[in-house]
Formats: sequence, structure tokens, C-alpha cells
Amino acid sequence: MAYKIERWSLEDLFPGLGSPEIEAALEEMDASIAKFEALRADLDPAMDDERFLSILQMYELIMRQISRLYGYASLKFTEDTQDQAAQALQGRMQQKAAEMDNRTMFFKLWWKGLEDGDAERLLNVSGDYRYWLEALRLQKPFTLSEPEEKIVNLKDVNGSNALVNLYDTITNRYSFNLEVDGEVKELTQEELRTYFYSPDPDLRAGAYQELYRVYAADAPILGQIYQYRVRDWRSEGVDLRGYASPIAIRNLSNDIPDNVVDIMLDVCSENAHLFQRFFALKARLLGVDRLRRYDLYAPVVEADKRYPYGEAVAMVLDSFERFEPRMAEMARVVFDSNHYDGEVRKGKRSGAFSMTIEPDLTPWILQTYVGTGRNIATMAHELGHAVHSLLAKEHTALTQHASIPLAETASTFGEMLLVDRLIEEETDEGVRRDILFKQMDDAYATIMRQAFFAHFEREAHKRIHDGAEVDQLHEAYFANLQEQFGDSLDLSDDFRFEWVVVPHFHHAPFYVYAYSFGQLLVLSLYQQYLQEGDAFKPRYFAILEAGGSASPEAVLKQAGIDMYDRAFWQGGFDVITAKLTQLEALDVNA
Repeated sequence: MAYKIERWSLEDLFPGLGSPEIEAALEEMDASIAKFEALRADLDPAMDDERFLSILQMYELIMRQISRLYGYASLKFTEDTQDQAAQALQGRMQQKAAEMDNRTMFFKLWWKGLEDGDAERLLNVSGDYRYWLEALRLQKPFTLSEPEEKIVNLKDVNGSNALVNLYDTITNRYSFNLEVDGEVKELTQEELRTYFYSPDPDLRAGAYQELYRVYAADAPILGQIYQYRVRDWRSEGVDLRGYASPIAIRNLSNDIPDNVVDIMLDVCSENAHLFQRFFALKARLLGVDRLRRYDLYAPVVEADKRYPYGEAVAMVLDSFERFEPRMAEMARVVFDSNHYDGEVRKGKRSGAFSMTIEPDLTPWILQTYVGTGRNIATMAHELGHAVHSLLAKEHTALTQHASIPLAETASTFGEMLLVDRLIEEETDEGVRRDILFKQMDDAYATIMRQAFFAHFEREAHKRIHDGAEVDQLHEAYFANLQEQFGDSLDLSDDFRFEWVVVPHFHHAPFYVYAYSFGQLLVLSLYQQYLQEGDAFKPRYFAILEAGGSASPEAVLKQAGIDMYDRAFWQGGFDVITAKLTQLEALDVNA
């Protein structure tokens, strides 16, 4: 079947904005919550097994109901961030989610407050809910009283959540003007970004300069939004809840110990020289003494190949098929369900994502597809996320979602399957060489860039706590870039504004290190696959099928991985070293 690029359908959720089905779903959820609230007086550590399981099932039902409502609102907003009706619905659903959490909070607080012996007895009969319950217990030392928790929830709706919505609304209305072949084009951000990879050095520079020109004009506002976001993150997490540091809040939600994150980030910093070496190689091949930052993703040959959407879909599905047919079958379901939005539209959220709403629904994927090789890699990445969710759909709505650091496992693995296929089948040596260099480009972007983003976040959170101005954050980010690149390339002053372009800093503080974690993990897993072949697959699928039903440490132990071992993290860089050595050999033999 040949697939055509189109806007997704959200009819599996609701017929449209303002439909009576939305109001009916809200009424149904309210009835479920009222029924659940009536259980408060019945909570007893000595309750029988069936009663406890029935309470968990009722709570899960409510979570499915709010997920459908909130998910629909979020998807409508991302498909057009300038649609006022979608903006209003998203705000309303954020309010409803906060109200739902407040009305059901008594159960989670009761559970966290149980004595260990009572909790262990109930854990032993909780079935697939077990890890969700265990993870809640980890938060016990940082939990506030019920009235305080309710205030925090309500505060977030019109506080931190509103700030994130405001950032998205401002930045997704931007348009960019770039002169291409003598004609000034008006572009979306995704369209502009394709020129970062242009073989024309002036066009690359112009694209970056236009991006930062537009963002810099609003940098005082965007920077101020970020300051408030950071202060709120610290005020609640460190000052009220008692976490040791801003990043420790994310670490606990990921169930990754602080020292494991520190080890991984330290190993990343120690290996910055590898990518500096790569940039020197790229400079030689481009015939320049030293790269400019504008040239970081420059193609080493003029292989500006474009892939029609239908061809791209077929390539990704075939790559998955070769690895394991059921992986392709699950990815195909996303297209057959019309849950993939690849259209280029003004107002559409930039970037790409896969959203899983609940186990009974196929995930939705958003991407702006413009036909580049990188677009195909993004497609494989997001479909990998969808496959991960579908493999874990037998779990409850509370245990389907993998921990954030493990959530990148299937997505990055899917990308690597695609790249191997492209290298194997491409007959044009220039394109093959370009693909090999893109692998290194992507390894940089996913590992080193994200690790240094995390370093910047740590510094930014500290500086903002100490009263830093927005201009001082620009300086801190520029210093971060200088440390990351050393003398391997020339940095122009406009890159000091790059951090305000990164939505993750606003959306999810300290999310970024999950990309480094996931990529280094996948490099290890992919090496095992190349060495073991089919024998590797059961172990790999066990990781994906686990979803969020066990801790990251327990899931990784199944794959023979010790995340406390520095050598494991260094092993990922050893793979990169081997790839770099291959590329340097190509340079010598060119």
C-alpha cells in the first residue's frame, strides 16, 4: 500500500472541538471520580486482596478517561498552536486534570503513608500494578500534606503549565525569511532547519542567522519565561519537597540514582574530544582550516537527495520487517489508523513526537515531513516509539509507559535499522558516505549535545537561583559551547541565543540527558545484535515489552547491563571511536 502525506485523524478520541461527546466524557469521568471518592473511608491496610485490586482498577479507569480528554486537547493544540479553540480546550483540560488529581489524591497519599509491612503485603497481590505502586513509595520523603499537594496542582495549571503553553504559542507563530536561489522564501521553522544541512555554506549560515535573529528579538521575553519556570521548579521541588537538587527531581521520576546520572554525564564530558576530532576530519573534507558552528551538520558531499513520503514510509517499514516482521506490522498500524501527521502547515508545532494515550489506542505521531534523509530517520525514530508502546499494550495504563531513559530504546534502535538498510542498498558512493557522516552527526546530536544541554541546565538553574539576568544566561550557554567544542570550530556570537530555541528546557527540565542515556544504551544493544543475530531478539523484545512495569535497573539487568558501571557508558563511546576510525580511513583513501 502506498501511503500519502496527510493530517492525522483524531476521531478515535472525539469527533471534533466542541462536540457533545467531549462533554459526555467529562460527565462520565466526574461520575467515576465521585465513586472513587466514596472509597476514602474504606481504605484499610488490612483490606482483602480483591478489594485492593478493585480500587486500583477504578483508579486506572479514571486515568484512562482523563488521558483521552487531555490527550485530545494536547493533539489538537499541537496540530495548530494558533487555534484559539484548541488553546482554550487545552487550558480547560489541564484544569480538569488538576481537579481529578486533587480529588483522587487521598489514595496515593494513603498508599505512601503505609507502614512497610502493610505495603509489602499489598504489593504482593497487586499484579501488574506493582511497579507503579513501588515508584509512588519512592516519593514518600518528598510528599507534602494533602492540602499542600492540592494547592500545588492548582497552581501548576495557571503557573508552570501556562508558561509552557505561552512559550509554545509565541515560538510556533514564528515565520522565517531566507533567500534561496535569488528568491526570498517564507518558511516554517522545520522548513528553515533543512537548510542547516545544505551543501551551500552561505545558505547554512543564513538559515542559522535567520533562526537566531527571530528568536533573539524575543529573547528577553522567552528568557524571562524560562526564569519563572526554573524558579517554580526549584521552589516546589527543592524548597518545599526537599529534593537535594533540581536535577534530583527528574532523576527520581526516572528512577535513576543521582550517581548513575553523574557517572554518565562525566563520561560524556571526558569523551568530548572524540567529536572534536570528528569536526576536524569534517573540516579537512570540506576543504577548510576549521569548521564554523554553521557547518556542524554540513554534508561532506553534495548528496542533497529527497525522498517522496510514500517511498520513505516503505523504506522504514521494510527496515523494521527485515529485523522482525511484527515490528513492521505494529508500525503499519499507525498509518492504517491515520494517526500520522506529516503535513507541512503554518502554526503546527515544530519538531516531532509520538504520543501514547492509553493501551487500547494506537499512538499518534506528529512530524513535518519535507523529504530529507533526516526526515526519514525521524520517521523511523518516532515509529520506534509507537512500536515500543504497542509491544507494552498488555500492561495497565499505569505501567505501559517506559521510564524516560528507556523510552528512547526502540526509537533509536529503529533509526539504526534504517541507516544500515540505506548504507546497504544505496548505490551512489556519495550518498553512502553522506549517510556514514550523518551517523556521526546524529551520535553527536543525541549524545554529546544533549549531555552538555544537561550541564547547561544545571548551571542555569544555579545562576537563576542566585539572581542571574537573561543576558548572563546567554553568557553561560556560550561558555558551555566553548567547553564542548574546544578549539575544534569557530563559534559566532549569535549561538549564545541557541538555548532559548530548545523547547525541552521549558517543557521538561532535565529531560535531555535521557537522550544520551538512551543512545549509549542502544549502541551497546545494537552491538549485541550484530554479534548475536537472532539470539539477541528475545532479550531486546523483553526490554520493550516490559514497558514501565519494572524499574530501569531491573529491566536493564535482563539485558546483562549494569548501569552503575563506568565501563558500560564508555563502551558506547568505544563504538563511536570505531566508527570515527573508519571514517578517518576513508579520508586517507579518498
